[in-house]
Amino acid sequence: MRKTHKNARLLEILLVEDNPADVRFLNEVFKEARLANRVTALADGDSALRYLRGQGDYSGAVKPDLVLLDLNLPGKDGRKVLAEIRRDPLLSALPVIVLSTSSAPDDVELSYDLGATCYLVKPADPVQLIRAALRLENVELALVAPAPGARKSARKGGRHGTA
Repeated sequence: MRKTHKNARLLEILLVEDNPADVRFLNEVFKEARLANRVTALADGDSALRYLRGQGDYSGAVKPDLVLLDLNLPGKDGRKVLAEIRRDPLLSALPVIVLSTSSAPDDVELSYDLGATCYLVKPADPVQLIRAALRLENVELALVAPAPGARKSARKGGRHGTA
């Protein structure tokens, strides 16, 4: 059993993904792995930026600890969203993991150039995605499966890079 710090809390995760099947799949992966973190899903880049800034319908929204960002989105695509996050002084330190079907070197390089914390290619195998989620300490955050009856999360220091 993993130990968690007494002040640990659930991570707030913003998933920006336009494919409903991928959203369901990721929610199932988190559920199957018993990862006790709250996931908010939005389907386009414009909504994601309004959410992150607490604008309009998202006034008072909980600020996420982590953003999982698809590159190919309606409206502002993930590249533009990432660039805006990094330019905004209130959001620039937010960890952003690009989660894409593309393994093209140009997409990977551009994402890192724009300030992605990590780049993950969406695996077809759910077990691979669970393994990647459990290794998020690489981005100074960790998703934690809670002990029975407990709902906790932990932060861990770590290095930046791909999972």
